Amino acid sequence: MLDTIEKLLILQDRDRKIRRVQGELAHIEPERQALKAKAAAASSSLESAKTRIKEIESGRKNLELEIEAKKELISKYANQQFQTRKNEEYRVLAHEIELCKQAIFKIEDQEIGLMEQAEAGQKEVVRATQNASEAKKLVEDQITALNAREQNLKKELAELTANREELAAAVDDSARGRYERLVKNKGENVVVGIQHGVCGGCHMKVPPQILVSCQAQQELVTCSNCGRILYYTRDMDLAVAD
Repeated sequence: MLDTIEKLLILQDRDRKIRRVQGELAHIEPERQALKAKAAAASSSLESAKTRIKEIESGRKNLELEIEAKKELISKYANQQFQTRKNEEYRVLAHEIELCKQAIFKIEDQEIGLMEQAEAGQKEVVRATQNASEAKKLVEDQITALNAREQNLKKELAELTANREELAAAVDDSARGRYERLVKNKGENVVVGIQHGVCGGCHMKVPPQILVSCQAQQELVTCSNCGRILYYTRDMDLAVAD
């Protein structure tokens, strides 16, 4: 194999590994934020459940105040009945007392409804507390694992990039420049072999003269269709597949 091709393949392999690690690192922070959002959502649900309980309790207290106010009115009207000597006025006061009693019955029904809601709300708080606790523990464990993975990836990336420039400098300027331009335009798969008479990049049939040039291994040969750098090894089958 042409020496330049060997060096380019080594460089290409290193660049692929670097891009793989960089890609994995790029996903770390979004994953971390997604995990934090998951824990925050569970915590928010718990706070909402607690807030609902407070609202119900506040509602019950307001109803109790309304009942007390109605009872005070009943007491007031009863005293006025005791003092009046007019039948019509007595009947009016009696009617007001009856309205107050009916209002109390309705308020007490509302109280019962709120008590049932409070009971259901307490169960929801218990459930939400458990969910929030489990989510927090799970997220903490996952973030710890994610942080460790991030550190390992950073270490791996540092090792991969440590002598990348040396590998690149080992390739002559012309070949390296062609390689860099192809990587920018084609992606990571730019130095490719020929198998069954087709380019390993674009998978188009390679003209016979280019096949011969690849076999000769005297100079860099590029695909006439996609421009990728081609190479040939003895284990490759140049015969075109049927």
